[in-house]
Amino acid sequence: MDNRTNLDDYLAGLGISDADETAPPPPSPEVMAPAPSALETAHEDPRAVLERFLRGLTSRIDSTLTVTVREGEDALEAEIGGENAGRLAGRDGRTLAAIEVLAYTVLAKQAGRNDLRVRVDVGGYRRRQAEVLTRLAERLAVQVAKSGEAHELQPMPAADRRVIHIALKEHPDVTTESVGEGAARRLIIKPRPHQP
Repeated sequence: MDNRTNLDDYLAGLGISDADETAPPPPSPEVMAPAPSALETAHEDPRAVLERFLRGLTSRIDSTLTVTVREGEDALEAEIGGENAGRLAGRDGRTLAAIEVLAYTVLAKQAGRNDLRVRVDVGGYRRRQAEVLTRLAERLAVQVAKSGEAHELQPMPAADRRVIHIALKEHPDVTTESVGEGAARRLIIKPRPHQP
């Protein structure tokens, strides 16, 4: 059996032919424009760099998506909106996390700012996730306060741990602590030691 024929048949079934491979679509004007030199970007507004990157990315995915970037208290915050924006979150927010890593890398390289945090939300995914995590934190805090025993959560991304830390920061009966390394880092909710 000829694998080339099977591959050709498969690609043809997808509407892709050899002609498609030899004649790539013309690059967009953004791709053809030369990248700014390091001296030009050294003083470029990080917000503008982030917005330009995200607009370029979303225009290749879905031209109807919108991008809004604002400066938050401790990070640049971007919102990608539109009818199909929620799809960019990916399974368990993994695609969104990858977009954030890329955005941070672009910001560090093009604006020379690796000290800025970047938070990206798509279709309100992070906001909804934060609400779910806050409710979970509150339920677990009640459980830990009643039982007097610590509760260890499954490993989770730093952004999710941060939501729980913030939700329980002022809680009178419990405190939080992150333990572990890398992808295995997890959060523990434990009874707050009471001062005599």
